[in-house]
Amino acid sequence: MKYECKQFVRWDDVDAFGHVNNAKYLVYAQEARFQWSTVQFDGKDEPPSIIAMVVARAEVDFIAPIYVGGHFVDVVLWVDSISNSSFVMTCEIFDKGVLVARVKSVQVAVSLETKKSRPLTDNERTFLTQYLEK
Repeated sequence: MKYECKQFVRWDDVDAFGHVNNAKYLVYAQEARFQWSTVQFDGKDEPPSIIAMVVARAEVDFIAPIYVGGHFVDVVLWVDSISNSSFVMTCEIFDKGVLVARVKSVQVAVSLETKKSRPLTDNERTFLTQYLEK
């Protein structure tokens, strides 16, 4: 299953070259990941399943520029693979139906107490598996 959401392209996301600054694509992906991680939360009195994660690696393929702000882009994300303490995720960003960027990230589960990596919990694995695309 894939998760889809919209992210707003602000006017000040556009840089002096007249297109959205490259760093903003990571912001769109980050905001989409946050929305995705809280999808099962939905007002319940419990924390989201995917909360104690850090991004260990992020890479962006810039495919086409976004030239203007003041509108929404579509973000589609899914999980590529799951390992013992991490998972790989892909976010694709579309502007008016055109793929403009692909963000791939490796996220690692961490212990909030020790600040070190830890194995994914059964709940985290269950949540991630719903979005696993092969």
